[in-house]
Amino acid sequence: MSFGKTLTLSTGAKIPQIGLGTWLSKPNEVENAVEHAIRVGYRHIDCAMVYGNQDEVGRALKKVIPSVVKREEVFITSKLWNTSHRPDQVEKELDETLKQLQLDYVDLYLVHWPVAFPPGLEGFEPADPNRPGWVALDTEVTLVDTWKAMIALLNTGKVKAIGVSNFSIDHIKGIAEATGVWPVANQIEAHPLLLQDELVQFCKEHNIHLTAYSPLGNNMAGHKKLTDYPEVQEIAQRLNATPAQVLIAWGVKRGYSVIPKSVTPERIESNFKQVELSDEDYEKLCELGRKNRKRFNVKTTYPPFWDINIFGEEEEKTTTNQVKIQ
Repeated sequence: MSFGKTLTLSTGAKIPQIGLGTWLSKPNEVENAVEHAIRVGYRHIDCAMVYGNQDEVGRALKKVIPSVVKREEVFITSKLWNTSHRPDQVEKELDETLKQLQLDYVDLYLVHWPVAFPPGLEGFEPADPNRPGWVALDTEVTLVDTWKAMIALLNTGKVKAIGVSNFSIDHIKGIAEATGVWPVANQIEAHPLLLQDELVQFCKEHNIHLTAYSPLGNNMAGHKKLTDYPEVQEIAQRLNATPAQVLIAWGVKRGYSVIPKSVTPERIESNFKQVELSDEDYEKLCELGRKNRKRFNVKTTYPPFWDINIFGEEEEKTTTNQVKIQ
């Protein structure tokens, strides 16, 4: 089983180190996945408005709270979507999230991306009328505007802590220096091909917890999955583990909480059965990223495209917009 380890946030709250991710889970699969995960011991569920499945998560939670677990024993994260970055939209979207999840509060509420889309248009990624295939951006609202509205949520009782996701060092510094309030967590793509040592060090220095999404990589743009790398498979065979267990163990060794996604009961269970990596095997995996760095989730590489430079990746060099911090 899982080692049952929790990590302590700057608020003093504890976050279970292994959680269930719900991104890219197909409709009608998530309800069963979340219910099964809670029944086999998961106590950390990662959600977001844009995943379009929080109502299913809510139905699953109804089935297990309080019959299997108490509400306070489960750590629930959700995220504010880009269309609600204007300060007057922030609490409205949180209210909708709580309604979908059938909860009074979330344990952690994150700004999902350092990118704003205009409110009131159609869909989560409203089309730019002048550029087919590209998303309309809201270049007026700043990250600081949104962060101040997030800070205000702390007085409502509807969130226990606030944080960010997909934020760089500069984005975090910008909001923290302008408001005096540091994010409790930063949820980032993290796996052996994307070490981000500087960001990891910065977050450690400022007591910002890191949660790793896509710990197994992803193939949104048709890339080879990390679980297929021979180096990962060799370690897995030697430890009598799955490649996924090896990659999750890598994130755990780096001090992240890790949120692998699965809707298959067997995979949900095996992802929760932890193995421990030796320093040598950990280094072997880090070497993959030193030789062959790869960020999978770059919004200029799969449609609909975002014309904004978020990470400073090569694939974002042709974009015309920068993140507006303040």
